[in-house]
Amino acid sequence: MRHAVIVLVAVSCLSVFTFAQTADELVEKNIQARGGMEKIKAIKSRKITGLFNAGGGFMAMAGQENERPNMVRQTFTLQGMTAITAYDGAAGWQIQPFEGHKDPELLGEDDLRGLLRDADFDGPLVDYKEKGNTVEFLGHDTVDGDDALRLKITLKNGDIVYQYLDPDTYLEIREEVQEFIRGSVHEHVTEMGSYKPVAGVMYPFSLSMGSKTNPAEQTITIDKIEVNVPFDKADFALPASLKQGAKPDAEKK
Repeated sequence: MRHAVIVLVAVSCLSVFTFAQTADELVEKNIQARGGMEKIKAIKSRKITGLFNAGGGFMAMAGQENERPNMVRQTFTLQGMTAITAYDGAAGWQIQPFEGHKDPELLGEDDLRGLLRDADFDGPLVDYKEKGNTVEFLGHDTVDGDDALRLKITLKNGDIVYQYLDPDTYLEIREEVQEFIRGSVHEHVTEMGSYKPVAGVMYPFSLSMGSKTNPAEQTITIDKIEVNVPFDKADFALPASLKQGAKPDAEKK
């Protein structure tokens, strides 16, 4: 009996070890599929422009600029007005003229969560341990009827990202995010496709976003991705009107 128990424990430990190793193997395959770590890290800045479509004829120009290590600026232009959301590596801010707010405003901790994910230049899998993330392989699943490999990424802040990889290419085809905010769970889905290489790195040129019941509620068709372009850091920086007396984002509710 004692021998049988030892064997069972050994098999159990081996299974857990193999399961954990499989997650790291998939992370490595994803990085290689995207172009490899060297090419990924060679990109220091990125500018994305595309067309946002919310259905019903509602379309706008959307853009995102990223610069290492963790700066991001997003724009949304419609009818001559532009909304801006930005993070300078320390604080987040926005200008929302469509909501009647033409002056810069600080982002609170809750509103900042999604922006911080967008500020992660390489995504949650690259250097995930150094970022404080954990990754688990949950086995096979389906996306739109096709086979997919499901990874669970627990971010440092406790939010969870489920990434689905194409079993043939190992590129991301779907992402489900769970944000835990003040005792409630906020979920949204992004599906990715039409991958193309830019400076040797694969990027999706087609994105659809929405809820789990309607993941294609909104779409973005990427027109252009430019890399290693020079940016003025002032474009990301907290506007002067917000600098004096601004509270850290973690304190702002």
